[in-house]
Amino acid sequence: MSAWVLPDHIADVLPSEARHIEELRRLYLDTARRFGYELVMPPLLEYLESLLSGTGRALDLQTFKLVDQLSGRTLGLRADTTPQAARIDAHLLNRAGVTRLCYCGPVLHTRPDRPFATREPLQFGAEIYGHAGLEADLEVIELALTSLDAVALKQVSLDLSDARIVPALLAGASISSETREQLHQALASKDLTGIQALSKGLPVHIQKALIELVQMYGDISVLSQAEKTFAAWPTILQSLQELRHIANAFKHVQRITFDLADLRGYGYYSGVRFAMYVAGTGDALVRGGRYDEVGAVFGRKRPAVGFSLDLKELVIAVPAQPLKAAIRAPWGVEGGLREALAQLRGQGETVVCAMPGHESEVDEFNCDRELVHVAGKWVVRDLPHS
Repeated sequence: MSAWVLPDHIADVLPSEARHIEELRRLYLDTARRFGYELVMPPLLEYLESLLSGTGRALDLQTFKLVDQLSGRTLGLRADTTPQAARIDAHLLNRAGVTRLCYCGPVLHTRPDRPFATREPLQFGAEIYGHAGLEADLEVIELALTSLDAVALKQVSLDLSDARIVPALLAGASISSETREQLHQALASKDLTGIQALSKGLPVHIQKALIELVQMYGDISVLSQAEKTFAAWPTILQSLQELRHIANAFKHVQRITFDLADLRGYGYYSGVRFAMYVAGTGDALVRGGRYDEVGAVFGRKRPAVGFSLDLKELVIAVPAQPLKAAIRAPWGVEGGLREALAQLRGQGETVVCAMPGHESEVDEFNCDRELVHVAGKWVVRDLPHS
């Protein structure tokens, strides 16, 4: 095999795309800062038990593992940044009140999470710790929508669900952990036959509720249907009220849908979950929700809600901004030239010096001006249109 061949689902990012991704990264971090979110930069690897704490088995299977040559302990390359943010909130910041954190960095996955996806996403995320009220959920969703709007993605669909519904239905039911896991999978895949078979040993009213749950997806009328079906479960009714409140708060969103049987990340989320789609992009660009259990293993269980997205995926949906025009200059060390170059660059200009013998090569920076020596001075003049 050639030495330059990369592993499957791992790729270099070349200049034009890298510039576009970096512009998005800066824009999104600035947007989060305007909402009051502080930037953190967790390490790419740390002890495995810390990375996987409170995240469920799915993240374990997605995590690369290696042995630390200094301590002999198992390290993991992060597959998600949220557990690290929870550790920072719990043990390094240790604040009593609300903490808002954001981050942007690579994560690594042992397998792509869907066909053609990268195994090295560039994950941007924002999270609130310390507030259990719905206000935190609303702010996080608002920030996510603002982030999409900042790059002119207008045809946004907001999909809502709640991780508390299925646990409330199965609370107290005599069911093995294996059957429970299979039932979760059947609900997630909307396998009605499987749900009927797996729920046979449960009370009739729970069987009926599970069968109806798998069909509860669509517009806001789904909530009215659910309120009738789950009238005997007060905790579920509370969840439905919260979903309705969120939907009313974001009426300006072009499309709001519900999928009450959506169980992706059920071992991780503890409340409202959401996903955001944009027309023509296929899978969700943004995923988030409430995960109040994530900090428990660090000895400081705090309410938490947030979202994340992959900038490498987002960049496909966002048109690139025109490249700022640059100035072409000769290469040299003669008097006045270096000072002129430094002055222009200090003013924010991009100045590309042509190496001797390469003056006629293709201009990758769209130079529309040139630095020339005229009457003893270095001046900038427009390049003639070709």
